[in-house]
Amino acid sequence: MSLLAQEAAPTEELSFGQRIDRSFQPFADAWEGLVLYPIPIAGYDIPIVLILLVSGATFFTVYFGVPGITKMRLSINTVRGKYDDLERNYRDPENPDVIPDEAKGGEVSHFQALATAVSGTVGLGNIAGVAVAIALGGPGATFWMIICGLLGMSTKFVECTLGVKYRDIEDDGTVHGGPMYYLSRGLGHDLKKGRLGQFLGGLFAVLCVGASFGGGNAFQSNQASSQLANLLDINFQTNGFWIGVVLAILVAVVIIGGIKRIATITEKVVPFMAAIYVLASLVILGAHYDYVDDAIGLIIDGAFTPMAGLGGMLGVLIVGFQRAAFSNEAGAGSAAIAHAAVKTKFPASEGVVALLEPLIDTVVVCTMTALVIIFFNIDGGLNNVESIFNYGGDGSGNVVLKESGASLGGVELTTMAYDSVIPHFSYVLTVAIILFAFSTMISWSYYGLQSWKYLFGRSKAADLTYKLLFIAFIIIGASTTLNAVVKFSDAMILALVFPNMIGLFFLFPKVKLELKRYLTAIKTQK
Repeated sequence: MSLLAQEAAPTEELSFGQRIDRSFQPFADAWEGLVLYPIPIAGYDIPIVLILLVSGATFFTVYFGVPGITKMRLSINTVRGKYDDLERNYRDPENPDVIPDEAKGGEVSHFQALATAVSGTVGLGNIAGVAVAIALGGPGATFWMIICGLLGMSTKFVECTLGVKYRDIEDDGTVHGGPMYYLSRGLGHDLKKGRLGQFLGGLFAVLCVGASFGGGNAFQSNQASSQLANLLDINFQTNGFWIGVVLAILVAVVIIGGIKRIATITEKVVPFMAAIYVLASLVILGAHYDYVDDAIGLIIDGAFTPMAGLGGMLGVLIVGFQRAAFSNEAGAGSAAIAHAAVKTKFPASEGVVALLEPLIDTVVVCTMTALVIIFFNIDGGLNNVESIFNYGGDGSGNVVLKESGASLGGVELTTMAYDSVIPHFSYVLTVAIILFAFSTMISWSYYGLQSWKYLFGRSKAADLTYKLLFIAFIIIGASTTLNAVVKFSDAMILALVFPNMIGLFFLFPKVKLELKRYLTAIKTQK
């Protein structure tokens, strides 16, 4: 055999999915390096995007008086419809002659907007992403995920209030909103920073389209396909493509109907899948209640004095914040696109509703997943050994099982942890994972489509072009490895932070005025 033939042979043996991955990996590596560009602080390389997220979230938390706590009751009352009469009967003091019923107020209810946004965040980042965080940062990463979630409630409040305030509503009631609009309109019109607003709005839209193809799509289809292939005991590399084709067809059927159909689906799917996952987690926590104090001890100790090999306290903090940011997307601005479609005359009403997202996503669901995995490792699983794996793993997001030497990461580790207490729960978890992935993909298709329309216009041709590309990325995601997909997904979603947070730092005083207006209206109604 000639040298040329020998070199060509390995390429010919690659599956279709492996060839896609080989082409995709270099791009993912380069993009991740750019977005997560580090700044040396105290001997650690900290990604600038995390500095921007943490500093912004901390500032908003202090400035608005810890709204995650002080506005929680208001948030719950708004979601359950206590102030719906206020919405219907309110007249703007500046335009008292406008009859309330004639005022255009959006397309979906507060609960539907919340369900759509939550479905875009509560997904495989909570299942696979938490496992990656535990593998890389140990139990201590859980503590910093929770802190990031609590701080993120304030950022979510700010961005979603602005999303409603600066949205664009057509004559037929169709809503277009999100950071690209409050960046271009808020900075450009209200603050007279036209060029900056147009640049940041356009940059956000471009990045959001990319994020919708990555974290909101490819990552979801990758993990759903991986889980299904593992359950059916078929080869992922050779069959992932065909699983992706099926997922693509199912997603296409839903996204053709737009935000109203998406909201209708998500308001049913989200509570159902969340209930399944939370119930199973509670069963496991109850079965291992005697491990609670051990797990809490590991989480707190690991947050401040982590074991060797995990990068020290700042290393664990970075892992925790990065995974939480990918999971709840507070600061990325993506959820503001869904919340902008709400039926309301008070932007701040949807801002307080949005507070619930990081609470549900990170503080509750991510913490439950983390505890199950930690319990699993404490217990020793089915083999009753000291521990199943060492924290830190192989450094790429996987853990190495002590007994077999097998490398597990993402959804596979979480599945093993749940199966150790609830035999054959992997079948139920597979259904939940597919639903998580499905609902996240349809929500992100809306986010990406709104950004695409902002860039290319609101024509049917633009609409169809985006949806075809989105469907193609479902298949690409199902055909690549987790490593390439995670790098691309993290980087695309975290890249949204740059234009969005810059805009929030300029526009947050507008949020304070809108909150005062909403609270005044409630007091007047009483």
